[in-house]
Amino acid sequence: MAKKILVVDDNPDIVKMLKAYLTGEGFEVATASNGQKALHIARQEKPDCIVLDLMMPEMSGGDFIRVYTAESDTPILVLTAKVEETDKVLGLELGADDYVTKPFSMRELTARIKALIRRASKSQSETDILRAADITLDRKGHLVEIANQLIELTPSEFDLLAVLMSAPGRTYSRVELLERLGETTFLEGYERTVDVHIHNLREKIEPDPSQPIYIQTVYGTGYRFTRERK
Repeated sequence: MAKKILVVDDNPDIVKMLKAYLTGEGFEVATASNGQKALHIARQEKPDCIVLDLMMPEMSGGDFIRVYTAESDTPILVLTAKVEETDKVLGLELGADDYVTKPFSMRELTARIKALIRRASKSQSETDILRAADITLDRKGHLVEIANQLIELTPSEFDLLAVLMSAPGRTYSRVELLERLGETTFLEGYERTVDVHIHNLREKIEPDPSQPIYIQTVYGTGYRFTRERK
């Protein structure tokens, strides 16, 4: 069965181009011109991945992310026209899973969509329950629990935590983490993505994100999950 993509952008030319190209790649494509329409369509169609512009009327991409990620763990790829690094990672900080900057390569965009869907499908097919420190991660149920409290994570945050928890004490470089998350095609320039996801993850699971006890930074190398039980 073809995977379903929801393309959300207020530029009709971009929507038309993306729909034609992604349909040619074998996807089923739904479209929306703003966040409000996208929310309605996403709830009805339940897409496998959402390609989302941030700057839109009626409901911005950022507002859409805030609302929809509270309801669904569907991966979201943000389209942004911004070139500054802080703007490029804005979508990630809001809870999206990846981004591409306009103008973008259709080949790269498609590869990133496929990677997000692949990661989401892998998480859904796993049945392992991971326990490290006082965190329990249920891959099948896509649940994370700390001290009997459920923690809401985006798909990328969930996958990243699962990688780190699977080998407490092991240090992963940013490139290794990208590879484990399925980002093997276009690594250059995307290591910053890992840092943003780690930051967001710490904000959600750490008692004091400024002094993390679960996810430790190994300076000059990468990150590791603590091997000690707290």
